[in-house]
Amino acid sequence: MILDTLANAQRYEGLGPKFVKAFEYLRQTDFNLVEKGKYPIAGDDIFVIVNEYDTVDAAGEQMESHKKYIDVQYVAAGVERIGHDFLENKTPSKPYDEASDYMLFAAPPAFFTVLEKGWFAIFFPTDLHMPNLRVAGPVGVKKVVIKISVD
Repeated sequence: MILDTLANAQRYEGLGPKFVKAFEYLRQTDFNLVEKGKYPIAGDDIFVIVNEYDTVDAAGEQMESHKKYIDVQYVAAGVERIGHDFLENKTPSKPYDEASDYMLFAAPPAFFTVLEKGWFAIFFPTDLHMPNLRVAGPVGVKKVVIKISVD
């Protein structure tokens, strides 16, 4: 996993051309003008999900991971806490769902990070993550999740 600000995104463009496209999209898009929804960048290889929600308490939430896609989660507005851990030696509480590309894990996160506006997190298939968590009380967040295919 990688945690950083969009101002430092060029450091990670060496991960490949898909990351270059993803970070270009984040830098060039005014998310005040983008509605909730799913948007293509490069077909099924790279697409964007824009969501707005109020942050929630960690109680009752579970970590997730994916096999087909890497998540680049960018906070366009608001602030949230994300729990994260490594997949290694963890047993899923919900088996992998190929159609939805996720599985769930009931184990509590080993780490928590607060992401503010302008911050992003990259979660690879070996990274567990529990997003959308409140820092103090519930606040509104606008988040952009870019899905980058691992193939």
